[in-house]
Amino acid sequence: MKKNLMSVLILALVITNVALTAILMISIVPQSQKANDLITKVCSAIDLELEGGKDNATINVPMEQLEMIEIASGQSITVNLKDTEDGRKGFAVISLSIAMDTKNEGYKTYGAEGITAKESLIKDELNRIISSHTLDDLRDNKEELKDEVVKSLRKMYDSDFIVSVTFPIYNYEQQSGGGQ
Repeated sequence: MKKNLMSVLILALVITNVALTAILMISIVPQSQKANDLITKVCSAIDLELEGGKDNATINVPMEQLEMIEIASGQSITVNLKDTEDGRKGFAVISLSIAMDTKNEGYKTYGAEGITAKESLIKDELNRIISSHTLDDLRDNKEELKDEVVKSLRKMYDSDFIVSVTFPIYNYEQQSGGGQ
């Protein structure tokens, strides 16, 4: 009789253990899924922060993966600049070269042909960007100007295959005299 009573007691404890385990699983699993979702969101935010450099002009790409293309066959573009606060007028003479990542998906889509086919749009965008700056801006912020051009071109092509831009010719002058 003692053996049967012990067996019934063990069976009751096993059933109670299974029931409590089921209750724990029902109450804990949804909470752990919410915690996992939160962790996933935090990790994706961290990844975005780490990949945030893609909007900057410089992406580290090995030299053998770079292809350079000169806009307008390396000829310079003359652009009138925005007047300074003290009324000085100026102009810039600039040529543009674009560095592209040959291993990027965007390069496979557009490539050098896509750049040369849209050369007039690129020159217009360069003209728009440069003409919105003053003589002092060009003198003091050449790297910021490069970043602005790269961001604009990446937006135009909706891709980050454009690694950087260079200005092989980069001259600016204050317009002389003229009565106004």
